[in-house]
Amino acid sequence: MSQVAGIAMPGALREPPPLSLYIHFPWCVRKCPYCDFNSHEARNGFDENGYVEALLADLDSALPAIWGRPVRTVFMGGGTPSLFSAGAMDRLLAGVRARVRLDPDAEITLEANPGTFEYEKFKGYREAGINRLSIGIQSFDGRKLKALGRIHDENEACRAVEIALTHFERVNLDIMYALPDQTLDEALADIRRAVGFGVPHVSAYHLTLEPNTLFYRHTPEGLPDEEVAADMQEAIEAELAGAGFLHYETSAFARPGFECRHNLNYWQFGDYLGIGAGAHGKISSHTGIVREMRYKQPAAWLKAVGEGAPVQSSRKVRRDELPFEFMMNLLRLTDGFENRLFHERTGRPLASIARELESAAKQGLIDIGADRMAPTLKGQRFLNDLLTLFLRDDSE
Repeated sequence: MSQVAGIAMPGALREPPPLSLYIHFPWCVRKCPYCDFNSHEARNGFDENGYVEALLADLDSALPAIWGRPVRTVFMGGGTPSLFSAGAMDRLLAGVRARVRLDPDAEITLEANPGTFEYEKFKGYREAGINRLSIGIQSFDGRKLKALGRIHDENEACRAVEIALTHFERVNLDIMYALPDQTLDEALADIRRAVGFGVPHVSAYHLTLEPNTLFYRHTPEGLPDEEVAADMQEAIEAELAGAGFLHYETSAFARPGFECRHNLNYWQFGDYLGIGAGAHGKISSHTGIVREMRYKQPAAWLKAVGEGAPVQSSRKVRRDELPFEFMMNLLRLTDGFENRLFHERTGRPLASIARELESAAKQGLIDIGADRMAPTLKGQRFLNDLLTLFLRDDSE
């Protein structure tokens, strides 16, 4: 058994995968009807300083599992992290740096919503060490924003992008399509508006009706049918390609060199520690790969942190589950992955899934080369069908 970065790894794993840190902020101004993330309306405000201190206590409790390993990226998601002050973010990141080996050039991303943008506040975020922003624009059309239940209008959306680009080189805009009563021209107009600002990254998402959301219980009228939505997707992909963006993941487009390093670590089956209310994590150790989840409700999480036990559930990934878990992430990448990565991240030989790979290739869902493999265009379009091939249960 080898020793890498102070951690004993299983003999089949030569080294632990890269490690990221995810920090969850559970509050927002208003819950959007399509949102299934762990977010809660801050009707009575929240204790900013208390939450930051609890995050650092949560991190303290997790240090034994990641001791000595460098942290490559940090992502602050929500909810709406930009409800927190620049001072709070500065204290938080100073505490993170004091506790972990944060890479000097680490990508540090903050999610922000347009209704929270103030010039001095975002200047303070940059000074605190945040170097990438991800802005939840969703649309530049005021009618579509109202239909989505967003708190900002089109003018606030544009102002947010302008302020962001004043302080940050790396900016992502989230844009949704297949919205209620949306036409193909309207969907393309949102993408062209986003590109016109000069941002280097765009995430284009199909509006989906997730369980446990208001839209799932009460379907909005006027949603485009599957054929129209597919036309929107193809047109958006072509538009972004023509503007010089690489389509590197299912919903992610970037100019060369501006890919989201944090999300790439997820998709390459890297490790990530999640702290904060409802945060998820995946950590490799000498006993295998463990997935864990913190308590979701902020009050319950705060209480658990105070008791030194913020993790609500922890589950070791079974050996027979590893191929599906690996492929569920890696096959989101349009360029696929190097074949060696399967063994490096799972400890299993690639030959152990030869049957599944052969079936996927015969169905035209995947291209397999001597050194790497990637989903075909058909495989990208029918990703769920492709992934299903790797589901198995060897536990019986």
